[in-house]
Amino acid sequence: MTLEGWDQRVPPHSSGEADDSVATGPIDLYPSHQEEYPSRRAQQRTRTRRRRRRSGVLLLAVLLLLGGVAGGGYYVYSTVFATPDFEGPGTGDAIVQVHDGDSTTQIGSTFAQRGVVAGVQAFTEAAAKDDRIRSVQPGYYQMRLRMSGVAAVKQLLDPSSRVGQLEIRGGVQLDDTRAPDGTVAPGVLSLVSKATCVEQDGKEQCVPVDQLRAAMKNTDPAALGVPAWALEEVGRADPARRLEGLLMPGRYDVDPGAPAVDVLHGLLATSAARLEAAGLVAGAQRIGSTPYQVLTIASLVEKEAITPDMPKVARVIYNRLGAGQRLELDSMVNYPLDLQALRTSAGDRARPGPYNSYVVAGLPPTPISAPGSAAIEAALTPAPGPWFYFVRCQTDGTSCFATTFAQHATNVQEARANGAF
Repeated sequence: MTLEGWDQRVPPHSSGEADDSVATGPIDLYPSHQEEYPSRRAQQRTRTRRRRRRSGVLLLAVLLLLGGVAGGGYYVYSTVFATPDFEGPGTGDAIVQVHDGDSTTQIGSTFAQRGVVAGVQAFTEAAAKDDRIRSVQPGYYQMRLRMSGVAAVKQLLDPSSRVGQLEIRGGVQLDDTRAPDGTVAPGVLSLVSKATCVEQDGKEQCVPVDQLRAAMKNTDPAALGVPAWALEEVGRADPARRLEGLLMPGRYDVDPGAPAVDVLHGLLATSAARLEAAGLVAGAQRIGSTPYQVLTIASLVEKEAITPDMPKVARVIYNRLGAGQRLELDSMVNYPLDLQALRTSAGDRARPGPYNSYVVAGLPPTPISAPGSAAIEAALTPAPGPWFYFVRCQTDGTSCFATTFAQHATNVQEARANGAF
């Protein structure tokens, strides 16, 4: 290598001037850097580990903080914003009424007011999951207190929870009646009493027939809910029979927890509306009669005829009343005897009394049964005809009608031959 080549390889730290020193060994171009590198790398690794530890601690702190915030948020939501609700099937008993036209929200509001559920939303949220809620009928239901929304919906939909149901059929009397074979048919008062029965705290409670009868006899008719158009006649009637015929056949809802007076008042209010809807009041005015007279005639028709024959039987009654003749209806004779029979005995027909149609003329002092809409319609619009007699001449209840007694006697023979009675 020439000097010119050497001169061109001046070390980076050289100023470029000539150097008189003699090189005695390998030339170390970067002695100071080679000494510092190992320690600097170690320090760097240490600092990296420290930064990682600090980052891990910071991340853990952040996670803990976020967890605390989330947990606190859930607690706040669950205690402040979540739907209030009780747990389980509840305890005790509560009778709650569902009114006609009540929405799910209105039912829930009633339940919440009575302490059945914790709040309206607890019930409506559970009800929204079961389409059967739309089929709930108005009436009284036996529920429990402090029920969860789910439990309340389930019990409301259970048919066995429905209480206070009453059904009155056409022709039923206030009192129980017996058939010739000794069979007893419950009357209106017995049916009402049974409808009031409900189990409370493990014990069945009912309004006894005696309490209903006492309420009927001892309570002022107006205070009891007798409609204004019947007050005069009801006031003159035997207190033990004053409500006869005023409870129209059909289904009723009875408050099982109500006292006897309130039970009867509620039933009479419902029945009065139904009787007016059947055209009794307006129809009686149209034909120049009173609603109570029409109701009484309808009760006779109900007891004496099957539905197809009702207009003709009504005509026989009007024809006899118009002619001043005794009605001679066996159903009137049997009424005070609480006897359910097609025929009467000679002794019973000779027994004096205002219901003995073989002895006295005119209408009985009260209806003798609960007349339905068909009987009321027949009493308002009887079939035109000259008949004065009728007899049940077929085993299906069909009657044969006659204008003269001789014709009637023939019909009676036919009825016996047919085994109609």
